[in-house]
Amino acid sequence: MTRSGLSPASKARGGQSGYLDGQMLVAMPGMDDERFRRSVIYLCAHSDEGAMGIVINRPAPDLSFPDLLVQLGVIPAGGGIRLPQHAERMAVLMGGPVETSRGFVLHTPDFFLDESTLPIDDDVCLTATVDILRAIARGKGPENAILALGYAGWRPGQLESEIQANGWLNCPADPGLIFGPALDAKYDLALRKIGIDLGMLSTQAGHA
Repeated sequence: MTRSGLSPASKARGGQSGYLDGQMLVAMPGMDDERFRRSVIYLCAHSDEGAMGIVINRPAPDLSFPDLLVQLGVIPAGGGIRLPQHAERMAVLMGGPVETSRGFVLHTPDFFLDESTLPIDDDVCLTATVDILRAIARGKGPENAILALGYAGWRPGQLESEIQANGWLNCPADPGLIFGPALDAKYDLALRKIGIDLGMLSTQAGHA
């Protein structure tokens, strides 16, 4: 987490034809990049300058939210502060291979920090400053949130090329899926949202 703005994500271009910000990307079964196999990604920004998204179904190994708060100095070590129940259970995810030392919080729009929070759509915002973690630790944060370390990024035209090559499917975002606790189920649930049975999906199928 930093105190600066959201440098990786340009302003969202939601609603403009051809751009997918605010949608979900779902990896095709034939995805040959191990970093993104069976990934579901919430796309935070997409424009002619490239794209940026957060993987929402890959847990960070051996790292809990309370542990991360201690590492960042938000709470003291040794359990001196009792966290709200939802903070104790909050997922820490591997959001992608870029800038894995930075934290990005996807959350509901009931929490907003001027000059720090980026609204993506009506249901999801992105905040990348440590202040949101302090708010969550005090029970003053958003109703629903996930914390991701790192993000997925694409150069101009790269994501479009990967979609055309059947690397990704896309579908409208579902806040229940984004913030849901069942990480292992998100991939299959996302495919069902598109209307696809994984067992019948060919790696040569067209994209949505």
